Amino acid sequence: MIHVLLEEKLFDENFARDWTNGPLLVRLDNQQLLTERDLSAAGDTETFLVWDERSQGLVSYRPDLGYVTDGVMPALMGNHKVTLADGKTVECRPAFHMLRALAANYSPEQSEAETWVRAPDVRRAVRLFAGERPSCYYTWSGIEQQSDATQTNRAISIFYTLTGQFDQRGGNLHVANTPTQPITGHELLSAEQRARRIGYKDRPLGPPGIAGRVQAYDVYRAIETSDPYPVKALVTFGSDPLIGNGDSRAGKRALEALEFFVHVDPFANGSTEFADLLLPAATCWEREGLMPSFPGGENNTTWAQLRPAVIPPLHESRSDLEIVFDLARRLGLNQHFFDGDIDAGYDYHLAPSGITVENLRVSRMGMRSETKTRYRKYADIDPRTGRPRGFATPTRKIEIYSTAFAMAGYPPMPERDGALARRPTSEEYPLLLTTFRLMQFCDQQHRNIPRLRRQAREPLLEIHPETAGALSIQNNERVVLETATGAIRLKAKLNSSLHSKVVATQYGWWQACPELGLPGYDHFSPEGANVNLIISNDAIDPISGAVPHRSQPCRVRKVIGN
Repeated sequence: MIHVLLEEKLFDENFARDWTNGPLLVRLDNQQLLTERDLSAAGDTETFLVWDERSQGLVSYRPDLGYVTDGVMPALMGNHKVTLADGKTVECRPAFHMLRALAANYSPEQSEAETWVRAPDVRRAVRLFAGERPSCYYTWSGIEQQSDATQTNRAISIFYTLTGQFDQRGGNLHVANTPTQPITGHELLSAEQRARRIGYKDRPLGPPGIAGRVQAYDVYRAIETSDPYPVKALVTFGSDPLIGNGDSRAGKRALEALEFFVHVDPFANGSTEFADLLLPAATCWEREGLMPSFPGGENNTTWAQLRPAVIPPLHESRSDLEIVFDLARRLGLNQHFFDGDIDAGYDYHLAPSGITVENLRVSRMGMRSETKTRYRKYADIDPRTGRPRGFATPTRKIEIYSTAFAMAGYPPMPERDGALARRPTSEEYPLLLTTFRLMQFCDQQHRNIPRLRRQAREPLLEIHPETAGALSIQNNERVVLETATGAIRLKAKLNSSLHSKVVATQYGWWQACPELGLPGYDHFSPEGANVNLIISNDAIDPISGAVPHRSQPCRVRKVIGN
């Protein structure tokens, strides 16, 4: 799509020149941005170079100060020979030129055979997106659950950037939210301690480094091998790790190896079988719940509400927050948890908005903060510098060339990973498995509720009629879905809207519904329906660690007999 956008000149050239780092020159010998340090031993590494079309020479650009002179017209294209401080001559190109050269290898006609998306459809989509403005895009787990998720997302973001619509009304917009201050406690950890997060060493730009989260398979490995250090205890809240993450068998081995495992949940599930303690969690009706902002648009994101409990907690159940605060007190961390006062924690979180938790208790419908959404915030003038604020990146521009990726040793342009470039289907596993959520259920929950289960009674494998016919499979017949990791059994559902090489199923099947006489499913049995039992964690995204839940090579066969 970037290929078409550039080839047909559908991109916003002014936005690319002014608000991306596309004009910054890249050395072709080492693929690094050209800096003043390259030209002079007295120069610094934070001042970059562009080629000025007006003066036909190099001009310095510093993120905090801008261009060294006014009236610069930075070039987006061109090859320029530059003499370095050591006398060596190197060839340089603007990052935008590098992107164009990269995209030249991916015309829709070239990619059609590999992506299974028709070239005319790609071209029509680009023309529609770039021409019918405003336009925006929405992404969620489909793109993220791929082996090359991070660079794919970067490519999509760059495509959108080049249309020039970012942070504008009707486009992808940073809407105003109720002002809050973080309450996750990330600032309490030293840099040294943060670097010890499991998975950080291998993927510093992934969840361990950015959001402070770890991947399930990294935790499994640490439990079993003590690499990078032993993990001996685990506390989980309201989840089912073995059905919600790839390679359930590896997860089972890890949970069995733990010295101490506590699970907090309203329900016992397959993972709780391995817990030393199962603590009853209060449901959402038995506890308060604070929402400073609601997603879904400008009118919602500045609305705060405190949902009251409908009834007191039943039996021995307690809210997650009460358990966490009490555990913190026993661990000697009370001072970091507001001396055990949950309301004080809420007020700390809400403080920038001027709203208090008591305000919200009185105003049961909620309250709106006074913050208003503004557009093109990157163009606002910073009073400290007198220059536009730009973006929260090292170059103050949207980065076509990612300085963070280059520093971490990843390709700075949105290149495909060579090890992941080939489609994983083969003669042995000729189909591609993707997974999806059923609208009736929230992930792996609620299949025990009759009203919902009546609408989706059993796990299905959706398959194209032609593919099913070639395998002698009829609608509603039992089939085996198999990957190199294992096999499960499902019922076939013909779906002509699928590509003939793609099959699709849902994850999260385990609960029974006794009222309807419908069974539950064993997490680990090949007779069950746990699709994560057959999802491998081997071909993960090297940057984020994403597991390819949406692109597993597989095969399907009809069940013969029982």
